Amino acid sequence: MATENSDKRFHLEEVRDEDLEPYVTLRYIARLFKILAILMVVMLIGEVITGFVTEGTGALMTLIGEATKLLVIAGLMWGGGDITILLIDAGHDLRVARILLGRINSAMHNEPVEEKPRPVARG
Repeated sequence: MATENSDKRFHLEEVRDEDLEPYVTLRYIARLFKILAILMVVMLIGEVITGFVTEGTGALMTLIGEATKLLVIAGLMWGGGDITILLIDAGHDLRVARILLGRINSAMHNEPVEEKPRPVARG
């Protein structure tokens, strides 16, 4: 009888494979955003070096504007990667809540009938 109860408990605590599927696509998107942000910073460095080499200090005002634009875009890309990671974490939390609610529901339906509260008649 003890093995029967432990087998039943093992099956109740088992998690289905579809509940554990990773968010592969979202992880790739997060990586893509962060790689693009790094590439934008590398492009900025290259543009600053090229500007100073070709035009000297005369390109300073143009480079400040371009640097600001590229840094803002790189920051948005990095933030997009972080938001994607946040979406992955929220999805995991949602799945955990769904699994726990399923276990609670299963436990409530498997308890003996005499232990359930009876409705009170109002008269």
